[in-house]
Amino acid sequence: MRRPFAVLAAVLLAGACALPASAAEGTGGTTRTAGTRSAVSAGDKGFTMSDPRITESSGLAASHLHPGIYWTHNDSGDGPYIYAVDGATGKTVARVTLRGVGTPRDVEAISIGPHNEIYVGDIGDNFDGRWPYVWIYRLPEPEVLKDQTITATQYVVKYSNGPRNAESMMVQPKTGRVYIIDKKEDGGHLYEGPATLSTTGANIFRPIAPIDLWATDATFSPDGTHFAVRGYLGGIYYSWNDGHPKRAETLDVPLQGQGEGITYSADGTKLLYSSEGADSTVVAKDAPDAPKSSPDREGGSPGNPVTGGSSTKLGAAAVVVVLLGLFALGRRRRSR
Repeated sequence: MRRPFAVLAAVLLAGACALPASAAEGTGGTTRTAGTRSAVSAGDKGFTMSDPRITESSGLAASHLHPGIYWTHNDSGDGPYIYAVDGATGKTVARVTLRGVGTPRDVEAISIGPHNEIYVGDIGDNFDGRWPYVWIYRLPEPEVLKDQTITATQYVVKYSNGPRNAESMMVQPKTGRVYIIDKKEDGGHLYEGPATLSTTGANIFRPIAPIDLWATDATFSPDGTHFAVRGYLGGIYYSWNDGHPKRAETLDVPLQGQGEGITYSADGTKLLYSSEGADSTVVAKDAPDAPKSSPDREGGSPGNPVTGGSSTKLGAAAVVVVLLGLFALGRRRRSR
């Protein structure tokens, strides 16, 4: 849910960074099949979500079947929907309705597994640990992008050490195992799910490693050797280290109104960061383990923001003090 401090932060950032928005508005009316797009995506440079239905984007995942397409969803209150957004234009090309999952409670994350299946994390807890269980939904990524309804499998999730709030979920691309990071101001933990999720009974997630961040989303690299965790004001890059995560470096996370999404691009060269809010801008930055992009790749395109420029960094620096003050006032208000 958007809050006054987040909205004010977004306004400040807009003035400082002057990020352009796409003029196109998504309707979901385009039908597109797997493999019909070019292999190189303009969306990897960043884009602006223009669909007026997407107002609280709380997760982001790069499509495996459709180059340049990014899946997202709203926070609580929208219904069982996920949106396929074309990174080249910012338009929504499909809205998928999940059949058979009931009414979502607090959807906070989305990820894609090794078998082209989309995992949706209904894992938020606005009461910071009141819900005795949360849910994960799994559905096949559609080969044709159009508005449609797809049956999803629903899994019950519990934590071995009691209920908690979480906004970060990712699927290991080699094993298909699901991981969740709980959201705590003083740092949370990475929780590991069962090797295979079961529809019978609860799936118990157990803490395996501390995470030194108030985490709002996380993503594995396509090769599964690293993962990135973001928060509102920073991020950390970890080596997977055979299931024993090791902190590698700090991420250069862009300042956003309420940053709650992160994903690798499909080719693993970029990290893309999203935020809640109408006409939300997705910012792309080089992944720490990727080769530096060419000037053409960094240059952007009409309707897409140029990322990583010095003017943007200077503008962000000018408002960081104000942002920190805003978060100090609002830090105990839970995200929706």
